[in-house]
Amino acid sequence: MENDVTDVLLELQEGIAVVTIDRPDVRNAISPATMGELEDALDAAAAANVLVLRGSGDRAFVSGGDLKELAKIRTHEEAVAMAIRMRRLCDRIATFPAPVIAALNGHALGGGAEVAVAADIRVAADDIRIGFTQATLAIMPAWGGAERLAALVGRAQALLLTTTGDRLDAAEAHRIGLVDRVYPRGSFEESWRSLVRRIAASPARPIKSVIAQAAPHHHPAHELSAANAFATLWTSDAHWAAVAGAEAQRSS
Repeated sequence: MENDVTDVLLELQEGIAVVTIDRPDVRNAISPATMGELEDALDAAAAANVLVLRGSGDRAFVSGGDLKELAKIRTHEEAVAMAIRMRRLCDRIATFPAPVIAALNGHALGGGAEVAVAADIRVAADDIRIGFTQATLAIMPAWGGAERLAALVGRAQALLLTTTGDRLDAAEAHRIGLVDRVYPRGSFEESWRSLVRRIAASPARPIKSVIAQAAPHHHPAHELSAANAFATLWTSDAHWAAVAGAEAQRSS
């Protein structure tokens, strides 16, 4: 079945929950309203044996936060609140009791890469790119992605990716362990659905519970310090100058 919502679609069938961020006009960027709908979708999917996160179309998984909406946030306190809200949402994804698969149907950039690494497993079409591009706007990952990235690829790679904003193709992301499976674009949908059915047929929830104890995928103790560091950058002149420059480049 499928519920009728604006930004987020939920498909539930045979123990598999597929959550689709459906905002193709803004490359599936996440607005405050989208955050609320994602929270509702996670509630509705609570009993699933596997959860899949994807974006609509084939251009973007999630392109990050919706900068047009988030540009309304101008104070340090507002930026902290936004960072903590979305970090906690990503923590809900990371601690979901069943395996979570991020099906990277398109590019995962900035906050989109943070959503991707909140999942347990990332599968990608072979023509996508993934990048922690926040530094190009003079900010940093705010949603727990930096810590999760370091756990996945190591300290040095995490520093390189978050400071340079490099966008990796699927093959390179797979090589360093950021992506777990890469499938040809033409068979991507069929391939990830086949994988998910195999996982759903296993005792997936108890298996994840044991692995989660051995390798926790969230870091709540870092929440406030990370949010404050992000908020200081978000409210800086350098950030808003970088935003203005990016907007001018897009319109030229």
